[in-house]
Amino acid sequence: MTKKNIVMVLVDDLGWKDVGGDFYETPVLDEIAKNGMVFDEAYSTCPVCSPSRASILTGKYPASLGLTDWIDNSGKIHPLEGYLIDAPYIKHLPRREDNLAKILKRNGWRTYHVGKWHLGGTPYHPDQQGFDVNIAGCCLGHPPNGYFSPYRIENLEDGPQGEYLTDRLTDEAIGLIKNNGDAPFLLDLWHYAVHMPEGAIESDVEYFRKKAAAMGLDRIDPFLDGKEFHTLDKRGMHVRRRLLRSDPVYAAMILSVDRNLGRLIEALEETGKKEDTIIFFTSDNGGLSTAECSPTSNLPASEGKGWVYEGGVRVPLILYGSGIPKGKVSSFPVTGADLLPTILDMLGLEAPDTDGTSFLPTIQGNEQEERAIFWHYPHYGNQGGTPASAVRKGRWKLIEFFEDWRTELYDLEADIGEKNDLSSQYPEIASELSRQLASWRKSIGARIPERNPKVDHPL
Repeated sequence: MTKKNIVMVLVDDLGWKDVGGDFYETPVLDEIAKNGMVFDEAYSTCPVCSPSRASILTGKYPASLGLTDWIDNSGKIHPLEGYLIDAPYIKHLPRREDNLAKILKRNGWRTYHVGKWHLGGTPYHPDQQGFDVNIAGCCLGHPPNGYFSPYRIENLEDGPQGEYLTDRLTDEAIGLIKNNGDAPFLLDLWHYAVHMPEGAIESDVEYFRKKAAAMGLDRIDPFLDGKEFHTLDKRGMHVRRRLLRSDPVYAAMILSVDRNLGRLIEALEETGKKEDTIIFFTSDNGGLSTAECSPTSNLPASEGKGWVYEGGVRVPLILYGSGIPKGKVSSFPVTGADLLPTILDMLGLEAPDTDGTSFLPTIQGNEQEERAIFWHYPHYGNQGGTPASAVRKGRWKLIEFFEDWRTELYDLEADIGEKNDLSSQYPEIASELSRQLASWRKSIGARIPERNPKVDHPL
């Protein structure tokens, strides 16, 4: 057993193209990418937050847990209806499930959760799920009063008027590191940023306003209206897609996350803990690009949060620190369910039965066997997505849509934008992947949405 510290920095709704680029600025992340390992084909297990967070903790797919959609603040299922009725799902992370915090705590680690939780109410908060300390973790999916104090977030005292939430959560994480002592620790710093509603430090926003003007981005309409939503509540409304990364407030929120990551690393250095720490930086789902202000674009990937297309499930993943190779980029597809078995493998601890696979061999430079990755989202997304399942194996990805049971097949190596459906051109591949997807759903008891008796035909 190797007693390394594990730091998991999880950013809410951060798209795979939100790190660096021409408009957004992430100097700290750029630096750790150069001195760490980047997985450029990393995925969340779900295109929305609660299920993918549960996967990270447990190593299980959302459908295995029965937690396949986000949990609303009241703990009730939000009933989006269209041609189908959303499949039922549970409203919390079951306490019976083993998870990373519980396992590490049993083996002598101190366990800290700071930030967004969104996995159930008080009986299911982090302190009931293996964490010694819970700061700001509760049922909330976003800061109810915005990003400036007073926050009105359970398990977090309000700070001085105008204090910025991303700064405050990092302050809390740094305090835990400085007061930890010599025991190994797990620190989950799960930011509420960059989830809507937008909110950022004005000087940062002004910097990006000027940058957008200098680049001419403020003179380009970044939006394009698409097809109608399929849900009854938005009938007649059109999906509004962002095609350009140019939002100054969103850029400022990303910069703040990056700046605070730098502060966290500095704290590890000052306490002498950096050499014994492994940092995981990732997101819970793709960037929000088709609704609710559509603050970012995931192009060249298609769509975003709430969709099973690449833009909805492809996320940034950077590993940095003890034992991580420097300057390495891997195209081995990994998913959020793989994080728990990988971390336990790194630490020499036995993992429970999971749906995920350790990718430590890839980190160590060894070949890993190609395997299938699955998604099951039997719900209408607030952002326009419709109920579907998907599977990726190698270069091929198949999506099966439950409204009409049609399938789409894409060659991701040639077509990351999922523009060219090849199901008729390669029927044998489509058929085999469809068979694997159906078999997987059956093996885990995945729920399938039922027809809506209120609707006579597809919307």
